[in-house]
Amino acid sequence: MPKRRNFGSLAGRTALLHALAHIELNAIDLAWDMVARFADAGLPREFLNDWIGVASEEAHHFALLSARLADFGANYGNLPAHDGLWEAAAATAGDLLARLAIVPLVLEARGLDVTPAMTGQLDRLGDVKSAAVLRLIYEQEIGHVAVGRRWFDFMCRSQALVPEQAFHDRVRKFFTGELKPPFNRAARDAAGFPASYYEPLAARTAVNRIDDC
Repeated sequence: MPKRRNFGSLAGRTALLHALAHIELNAIDLAWDMVARFADAGLPREFLNDWIGVASEEAHHFALLSARLADFGANYGNLPAHDGLWEAAAATAGDLLARLAIVPLVLEARGLDVTPAMTGQLDRLGDVKSAAVLRLIYEQEIGHVAVGRRWFDFMCRSQALVPEQAFHDRVRKFFTGELKPPFNRAARDAAGFPASYYEPLAARTAVNRIDDC
């Protein structure tokens, strides 16, 4: 993947929005994959309802980002995109606890850490429309992390596992590298995602960079 350009240029903001649209499109498919792949796992109907709701919100996010790209004379698919989300999906296809740990509780939670900086930079550049889209996505992603935490804990209780330890085990097994601080504790707390889950897995030194997302 080429290095993302500076947000100050139209090309840079187009690249940012394209990258975020790619993440949201993958998130739609991942939410539906959660429903289809694990529908026979003996989970309550609420599990399916929650992930259908997540899929609907992710679709709305993708539509908003696509519309903003069109404002810039671009479309989704114009630029290359990474396959990290699908690598995570493939790696966790046979383990529901791992899927819940890696997708909502590592990857989506990472979005909570980096989105406020992106939103602030867009505001400073005067791109209030793009900033508003990111702000809405950020607020709803808190709920998605909350859904992941709720069902991760439900699965742990059903298997007599200690949730924090199960999370540490799955992340160490299925996620390459360490989690990157600083963490957005306020947003993670709002999602009901305690620091005892992720702080023991944190890299000792890290810089919260916009281009890490």
